[in-house]
Amino acid sequence: MTTALITGSTAGIGAAFARRLAADGHDLVLVARDTKRLREQATELHDRHGIEAEVLTADLATDAGIDAVAARLGEPRKPVDLLINNAGFGNKGRFLDVSMADELTMLKVHCEAVLRLTSAAVAAMRERGRGGVVNVASVAAFVPRGTYGASKAWVVQFTQGVAKDLAGSGVRLMALCPGFVRTEFHERAGMGTDNIPNWMWLDADKVVAAALADLSRGKSLSIPDPRYKTLMGAAKLVPRGMLGGLSSRTGRKYGPQ
Repeated sequence: MTTALITGSTAGIGAAFARRLAADGHDLVLVARDTKRLREQATELHDRHGIEAEVLTADLATDAGIDAVAARLGEPRKPVDLLINNAGFGNKGRFLDVSMADELTMLKVHCEAVLRLTSAAVAAMRERGRGGVVNVASVAAFVPRGTYGASKAWVVQFTQGVAKDLAGSGVRLMALCPGFVRTEFHERAGMGTDNIPNWMWLDADKVVAAALADLSRGKSLSIPDPRYKTLMGAAKLVPRGMLGGLSSRTGRKYGPQ
């Protein structure tokens, strides 16, 4: 029996990872800010799949929250074999419309927390000679689109770089880059989604299934849908200046309303 730790586990892609990993027989450490939702999730997964589900309430926008999760990842008596760094959020508005405090909080959660938790997990995993880390990024990492896209681009570059450094150690790292996924993400950010075409939406459970398959194949980057693979391939052929203008117009059309 192996153990997976999932941040942002109570909704969206994190909840989909929890359902799939529990169904596959993994014990879980569920991390989020809402203790009540965590306990309800842990009880449901335990009752349905017979696995052990540990609850860890932590806010990854704070040093105390990051420290608590890092300490759990380094616990030698209860080793974590798979880390899913999924916690994240979006800010509504263009640059300068969003407060500096909110921008810095995003970088804390998307970059600093990912850096510190990956480091804590990988240090323990390398000693055991096995383990895996999935850092959830976004296809926004590949287009010039504000602080959110920049933070996710950092996640991709960081993850792939560490994956190379740890090649042959038995520890796998992968950046997961989905497109639009039907979750609570946009609602929480106050973003309208009525203008997003149906074909651009992905199912969270299918995203997770594709991600775990790519991780098992040893990939360091997963874009879990042929439609988005095609779009990202085409984006590489578009000049950066043109892509920036297209991204800005698309963001106004399909992003916050």
